[in-house]
Parts: sequence; C-alpha cells; structure tokens
Amino acid sequence: MATDKEPLLGVEKQQQILAQALADESFALKIEKPLFASGVEIFQINVGNRCNLACRHCHVDAGPACTEFMSREILERCLAILRESGIPTIDITGGSPEMNPHFRWFLRECAALGRRLLVRSNFTILLEDEYRDLADLYAGLGVELITSLPAIDEEKTDRQRGPGVFRKVIEVMGLLNGKGYGREGSGLVLNVVHNPTGAYLPGCQASLERQYRQVLRERHGVTFNRLFCITNMPIGRYLMYLLKSENYEEYMETLVRSFNPAALDNVMCKTTVSVGWEGTLYDCDFNQMLKLPVNHGVPENLMNFDYARLRQRQIVVGNHCFGCTAGAGSSCQGETA
Repeated sequence: MATDKEPLLGVEKQQQILAQALADESFALKIEKPLFASGVEIFQINVGNRCNLACRHCHVDAGPACTEFMSREILERCLAILRESGIPTIDITGGSPEMNPHFRWFLRECAALGRRLLVRSNFTILLEDEYRDLADLYAGLGVELITSLPAIDEEKTDRQRGPGVFRKVIEVMGLLNGKGYGREGSGLVLNVVHNPTGAYLPGCQASLERQYRQVLRERHGVTFNRLFCITNMPIGRYLMYLLKSENYEEYMETLVRSFNPAALDNVMCKTTVSVGWEGTLYDCDFNQMLKLPVNHGVPENLMNFDYARLRQRQIVVGNHCFGCTAGAGSSCQGETA
C-alpha cells in the first residue's frame, strides 16, 4: 500500500505525462463533436481529502496527513444552491467525508431537503470510536452508502487498500446489514465498488456482481444491493503506481484501443457538477484532481453558481477521459454502455 507521505506527482506534471504519452491519440480527436452537458442531476461535493487510509488506486491522493476540508461557509453555499436548483441527487465524497468537522451537521441539512442522498465511505472509518455513531445516523436519515471493495479476495483487496481493510469492510457491511442496509425492501441502499487490482480493465459488471453476491453471502454472511465497476483512472496515486511498475504506456494504450463511442452517451460529466473542497466547480471528480475547472465561459466558482449555464455547458476533456470511455464505460455509478 502506498502511504500519503510518499512524494506525489504535481498536477502540472500529471497533465504533462498524460499529454506526452498520447500525443497522437488525443481524446478530443476521438469524438466527432464537442461534448456538452445534458443537465445537472448530480451535485457531487468533495468535502475534503483527509482519510484514515492511503489506498494505492486513490486518484485523490487522500490520506491521514491531508489537511484540506470544506469550510462551513462553502457547505452553506452548497445547501443554498441545492435549495434553489432542485438538483435531485446529492453525492458526498472525499477523502473520507466523515472526517470533515462539519459532516454530521451537513448530512442532516442535506437529508432535510428530501433528495437522493449518498455518501462514499471507506467503511473502515465507522469502526473508529469517534465515528461509530454514524452507522445509526446513516440509517436514521436513509442515506445511500457506497464503499470500495476492489476484490472478493482478501489478499488482493488488502494489497490495494491496506492490511486488514478487507475484514474491516466485511465487518461494517455486517453491522449495516443488521440495521437493514442491503436488505430487500428496507429502503436502505448499500452498494459496492469494484476496481481492478492491477493495470487492466474491469470485467463484466453483471457477472462480477453475481460472483460478489454469492461469495460474500456464502463465505461472510453479508449482502449488498448493487455492484459498480469503475476503471482505475491514470491520475493521482494510481498514476504513480503505473509509472513505478512500468505499466503506464501499456495501460494507456489499452484504454485508447478500448475506446467505445457508445460510452459517451452516459458519461457522468454530462449530468454531474463536481465541487472541490475550496469551492471550485468541475465537470467531474477526475477533472477536479487534475485542477481542470469548468470552462468555455461558465463561472468556475461556487459563489457564482449559474445553474442555467452549467446544465448545457461544454465539457472540459483530456486524455484521462479515455478511462471513462474504455470498454463498457465507467462512471461513479458503474458501467455506462
């Protein structure tokens, strides 16, 4: 497992690597016309980069030493925008979002809006004393939960996320199952994310979901609602892994060869606005990590939020976008094609 104390590639260096390796394979050249948003259905809020883990595949470079978190002022502005716009889905992420000092307050305020509310949690945080109450809070508010479980094999998951993580995630899944999460008819949704544990594309989502469901039920006695396959993006800590293992060029060539025009129809950037912890607006979480804010004349700061322009904006693209359009496509909610 990587640690957040390792030197990380700067954003400009990451952009340079992505551009140089595929100088003749620009993503913009692969699409017939500019990519435009079709609305704003998801308001994804990154409330900070601090995390109790430092996973090898993390494109956010999150970890225990990170200090960035969204302020109360910006969180209040997020709530005002949600009230004014009526955006139907609130997607809270991090880092470990639970580590934001205003998290409980913000979660309750979001729940009071009556929208679809989901939190992307690593689950291990819920076993720490300071956060044990959150399982009951989540259930009481009807929050939809999503966690990462790269593989149903303990060794593979721990190699990517850290020693003991697999068993901790399973323990929390069992705890949440006991509160109704992942149980049919309960209304409490627990979804799992599969990320490949090497430099390759994910397999068939439907097949992997069946496999996960059977193994987790039979071996560990836990259940979930849906499994989402997400392609590892060549940015952040995962880019460092690709470079160190000398797999970068081969991986990018795989993404390019697997480009699927049909995946463009449902890429998440077309219906999502991503908010950085400091209030900058992005087309997606991956653009956020590369510091590529919304562009083409659309205000890039939360304080100048313009719903009408954002819902039909032109999307900022780069060579990392091959990650979302390879094979069956990839988004925060799984396959797109």
